[in-house]
Amino acid sequence: MFRFRVCEASEVGEGELKIFAVKGAAVPILVTRVDGELIAGTSMCPHEDVSLVRGCIRNGAIVCKAHGYTFDLQTGACSHDPKLRWHVYKITVTSGQVFVDLA
Repeated sequence: MFRFRVCEASEVGEGELKIFAVKGAAVPILVTRVDGELIAGTSMCPHEDVSLVRGCIRNGAIVCKAHGYTFDLQTGACSHDPKLRWHVYKITVTSGQVFVDLA
């Protein structure tokens, strides 16, 4: 497991979807804030490899704009297809800096 700095916590506002290029990560990391909690995952939709940055947050899930696939923000489970899962990363915030653990 490797820990990588992604951004400053203050860079992500409530309900925003932001992506950050992280050296060592194959694709950018998506970070959002819901009810004050920071959540991070892969920036790509596992359905069709479309960027999730243009999606939206609805009822505790991220919704892909391309095809409407919905993924639970806590578990990554897909409501449309149980075989699909959005990869959610463990976040650590230290001195205002957001870090994620990547395998």
